[in-house]
Amino acid sequence: MNTKTTVAIVGLGKIGEVIATNLAKGNQPVILASRDLEKATSLATKIGSLATAKPIAEAIREADVIIPALYFNLLQEFFKTYAQELAGKIIVDVSNPIAPDGNGGFKKIIGERESSGQILSQLIPKSAKLVKAFGTLGAGSLASAAFNQPERKVLFYASDNTNSHQLIEELITSSGFEPFHIGGIDQSIRIEVFGDLHEFGRLGRTVTREEVKAALAHA
Repeated sequence: MNTKTTVAIVGLGKIGEVIATNLAKGNQPVILASRDLEKATSLATKIGSLATAKPIAEAIREADVIIPALYFNLLQEFFKTYAQELAGKIIVDVSNPIAPDGNGGFKKIIGERESSGQILSQLIPKSAKLVKAFGTLGAGSLASAAFNQPERKVLFYASDNTNSHQLIEELITSSGFEPFHIGGIDQSIRIEVFGDLHEFGRLGRTVTREEVKAALAHA
């Protein structure tokens, strides 16, 4: 990957930590940011020399690609708070618009035919670009299926901005997966929870590129 590309991961819960760890394992430097700088510093130490910890605003300013590993219902406020810093950036949305349903499962918190990708694409700063990626697998599979041999597992992504495709595919590859472009942001519902290409949807598991092609052929 071009060494000038800098990635900041904001939010260091399970998903954020796994993405950061995978990227560093694939030799991609990452900036870790959290409201708790001590937590970010501790994780950076754990990951190693390719990870550094910085305050959120500083991390966003220094990075080309921002991965806010935050719950869907927190992202609108995040975009407002850091609108100036996010201008011109590539923002990778990993969120899924779900919440516990009270019965041990999950339910969507937006309309059945709505997607977080489409909603958030209207809320980011005008000069920023949104890519939907890294949210098609749960944290467990993101950790266990990364760098699978002999054939890598797929991570889907959706984007309207073709100029960012190579960069996002390089990031997905660095994180230990095979990138698969499913289409524009209008297709992001397919790679969100309950979608036909999500681990917790019709697909139901991690898949290789050949398995994806077979599944799409029979869709």
